[in-house]
Formats: sequence, C-alpha cells, structure tokens
Amino acid sequence: MTYNHLSVLVHRQAEKYGNRVALKYRDYATAQWIPISWNEFSSTVRQTANAFVALGVKETENIGIFSQNKPEWFYVDFGAFANRAVTIPFYATSSPAQAQYIINDAQIRYLFVGEQFQYDAAFSIFGFCHSLQRLIIFDRSVVKDPRDLSSIYFDELLAMGKGLPHNDVVEERTARASADDLANILYTSGTTGEPKGVMIHHSCYLAQFRVHDERLTTMSDRDVSMNFLPLTHVFEKAWCYLCLHKGVQICINLRPVDIQTTIKEVHPTLMCSVPRFWEKVYAGVQEKIAETTGVKKALMLDAIKVGRIHNLDYVRLGKRPPLHIHLKYKFYERTVYALLKKTIGIENGNFFPTAGAAVPDEINEFVHAVGINMIVGYGLTESTATVSCTLPVGYDIGSVGVVLPGLEVKIGEANEILLRGATISKGYYKKAEATAAAFDTDGWFHTGDAGYFKNGQLFLTERIKDLFKTSNGKYIAPQALETKLVIDRYIDQIAVIADQRKFVSALIVPDYKHLKEYATEKGIAFTDMADLLRQPKIVALYRARIDTLQQQFAHYEQVKRFTLLPEPFSMERGELTNTLKMKRSVIDENYKAEIEKMYAE
Repeated sequence: MTYNHLSVLVHRQAEKYGNRVALKYRDYATAQWIPISWNEFSSTVRQTANAFVALGVKETENIGIFSQNKPEWFYVDFGAFANRAVTIPFYATSSPAQAQYIINDAQIRYLFVGEQFQYDAAFSIFGFCHSLQRLIIFDRSVVKDPRDLSSIYFDELLAMGKGLPHNDVVEERTARASADDLANILYTSGTTGEPKGVMIHHSCYLAQFRVHDERLTTMSDRDVSMNFLPLTHVFEKAWCYLCLHKGVQICINLRPVDIQTTIKEVHPTLMCSVPRFWEKVYAGVQEKIAETTGVKKALMLDAIKVGRIHNLDYVRLGKRPPLHIHLKYKFYERTVYALLKKTIGIENGNFFPTAGAAVPDEINEFVHAVGINMIVGYGLTESTATVSCTLPVGYDIGSVGVVLPGLEVKIGEANEILLRGATISKGYYKKAEATAAAFDTDGWFHTGDAGYFKNGQLFLTERIKDLFKTSNGKYIAPQALETKLVIDRYIDQIAVIADQRKFVSALIVPDYKHLKEYATEKGIAFTDMADLLRQPKIVALYRARIDTLQQQFAHYEQVKRFTLLPEPFSMERGELTNTLKMKRSVIDENYKAEIEKMYAE
C-alpha cells in the first residue's frame, strides 16, 4: 500500500480512479445528488492551489474554514496542502466571539465562510481581527453587507487559478512538503472556555492510514461513506482523509438535521456517528413496538431476543450458535432486520464507527442484536482520533475495544490513560505551558480520562478533566457558562448539567430577595417560593435573561432547559464544599428527579 502525502493524495488517486465518483453532494434545488469524479476533484484542487498563490498565500500560513460540510471544504484543504499551508476548521455553529478568538490566535488572513450565518458572524468581527484581510464565501446566495468591499465568492477565487498560471510555484512547494509539516490546527474547548489549538502534523494522518489499513480490513474502494459529522471534528476529518486514501466515495451531508432523509437517498456502507444517532434509532424502534399489537409485536420482540442470543451470546464470543437459533436468525435477517435497516437507509451496511461519547450498553446490545456492525471506539483530538476500537469478535459490551497497532497506552496515576505514538499531537499551538502540562518528559500524553484494561480491551470510567461531553460528542466547559450566567441579579447559584446528555440544562437557585421584589412590582400573586417559581411570567423572565447572557456561546453550549429551585444548594446536604464550591456528583444525585424531568422527551 502506498502512503501518499496529503499534498498529492487527490492527484495520485485521480491517476488511479479517473472518472470514478470521488465525492457527491446534494443539490437542494433539485433534490439530486451531484457526483464529482476523481479527475474533477483533482483539477479543482489544482485550480484552488493556483488561486492561493495568486491570492498571496504563503507556505506554512494558517487558513480558516468556517462552514458546514461542503465539497469546497475539501478543495480548500487539499489546495492548501499543495502549498504547504495549514487549514484551521471552525464549527459551523461557532459564535462570533469564538471565531474571533481563533482568528486572532492563529493570525488568519483568509477565512472561508459557508452560508449566510457564518458570513454574518465573520463580518461582524472583521474590525476586531487585525490579521484578517478577506472572507471568501462558498455559497453564491450569501448576501454581502453593503459596507463589505473586500469579500469574494469562491467561484471568483477559482477564476484566479484558471489555466493554472502559478503551477510552477505550487509544484515547487509540493516538492518541499514533508511528513513533518503542520496540516491542521484543531481548536478544542478548555475548562476556562479559552480554546487550545491542537497541532496535527501530516505524519499523524499518515500514521493513522497505516494502522487503520491493518485494523479495518473490510474497508475498500467499493465502499460509500456518508459524511455526516462536522469536518471540524477530528473523528470525521481523519475518517474522510482515510476514505480518500482508500478510494472510498464520500457523500457530503450539508445539513445535520437532514441526515434521516439523506441517508435513505445515499444508502451508505460506512458512516461515522455519535451515540446519539443510534439512540434515536433505538427510540424509534421502541416506539414502534409500543404501538404495535398482536402477532406483529410478538415477532418484533422475538426478533430482538433471537438476535441478542445469536450475536451477543454466540457470534461475539466466537462460538457457533445452535442450529434452531441460527435458522430463526436467518429468517429474521431477511424480514425484520432487513426492514429495519432499509427504514434507516443502511441496508448495504459494512460497518459503522461510533465514538465521541459513551455508548449506553442497551443501545450497543440492541444495535448488534439486529445485525448492524457498529464499531465502538475511543479517541481524542490530540490522538488524531482513534486510540482503540472494538473488533468483530471477542469484544466486551461497555469496552472501547483494542488499542490500535503501533500505539502505546498505559494507565498512570489516578487511573489516567496515557498515550504515546506516531498519531499523537506534538502539542498545543503557541501554548507552551499547556503543552508541558499535558505531555510529560517521556513523551506520554496525559488524556485526562480515567480507565482500565480487561481482557486486552480498554474501558473508560470517568473524566478527570472537568469538561462535560454531550452525547453528541461536543465538549462543554461548565464553569465558563456558569460564570457568565451567575452574574445575573436574579440568579444566586447555578449548576450546569451536560455530561453524556443530548443537550445542556441547568439547575438554578434564584436570588429570592430580588425575585420577590420583581413579583410584587409586577403584581404576580404567590403563596410560597415553590408557587412563585411555577408562574409562567417568572419562567419567561429567566428564559429571556439566560438567552441574552449566553449569546456568545455556540448553539450546542447553550442552556436549553432549566429548573428553578425553591431552596439553595447547601453544605448540610453535601452539595457544597467548605469553600462553597459545588460538588457536582452530589447535586446530580440529590436532584436526580428534576434533572431527568428536563430530559424527558
């Protein structure tokens, strides 16, 4: 297997695959999927690379991409790599404040923006970003601000590279490209809310190609992958580069909310996802079972039961299922399981990598019971995604699988997982202190995750670092949000809830004195504090004030639901330390009912 540097990968694959489809994207005007061949992909990347020279892009320069998933994202990535430039992805939902921080930290001159939301956010901070010279807009329908005299559309940029006027410069730069070059800087949230830029070198991606070739033996150029997670996320980014390395066709899902539709149009064989996707599938099946009666219901329940025995009690453990179970399973495979897979859109499925958050055991068992080959994995931005993943046979439910070949993992103090190897980042961009704190002198990266090994597999227990991670795989820094919200005069204490949850919620202790005064002023009658907190006008007051205060946070970081508490957190109940710091585990336990109510569908 040849391992092509990312600066030439697309061109080498075009030589091999020619007019075969490399990428597809959905045209929303016609609801058609538009194919892009390897040859077209390669020529557009060359044109983009030439346009970069015309634009004045220098070697090792940082270029920003603030967009949802689009084919243009790949053109910019690989056009930049051909020039030895570095690409920095922004989440499409990033707030102006987050974008501003990254632009200034990385001294970005050229920022590519996707649709109107990203353009508006970027233009609003232009004056606060002294390095920023120009926005380049992917979507032609974006309406530019009348004061904007510098932004151009992507097709205008491409025109600067037509006929490849600077190809000699591009070729010279590509010839100098090496595995030691920086490829991406991926910004992750810190506990204080200030992001850290994880440096990912080309060597990290090349090492990931090698180990995944060894581990994922059924993946081939006959596969079709649905690009659903944001390309900002290391899991999807590293996966898409791997797909291109393997010659896999990538179908780009522009809008995450449309995945239920687009997956049925594409019928992928591969798709990276977070546990939340499978949680929705499971909930849908449970709902269907609940509303079905008679023979049909009995059949569905039996199909799941038989699948569980066949796949979990036997196949998973490398044992041969009894003949009667095997025959029943084969019957359900052609009927119930086939219908379920077709309903989701994964009837052609090969395997489905799932990571980014813990997979609940019941979801894991259900997905395997119905014959869907889900691979559960563990990884971080700093490890260029995958550290470990489950194997088809011998995996334990609840584990994150077997460590990838060539990667060293050991359990350190406080059961912390430590990593060392070619896929591990060399550190944080312009943050020597943070790098020194995370990487020890022997080269071990301290993950902040606690875990243990059993039966040769890695299990995660908890996070040592005080960061919450939603079930959608997004990191939330609770203190940053709490610090912002607790400044409100009507809020006394606040505990943000988000870890392993599908969205952020909060328990709020109001400032009772101010709230009573407000109620009296507005003529709101109440019998006691609990009664006051139930009043619609009071709930609306908090909703409005929270929404105003959390504007600078990205959409996924914002409090979606909250509960107003009639009593404050106390030291007597163990909810506060002697220094009045919150004990989150105790609060979670004491307010279990209130918290669960916020997450009830």
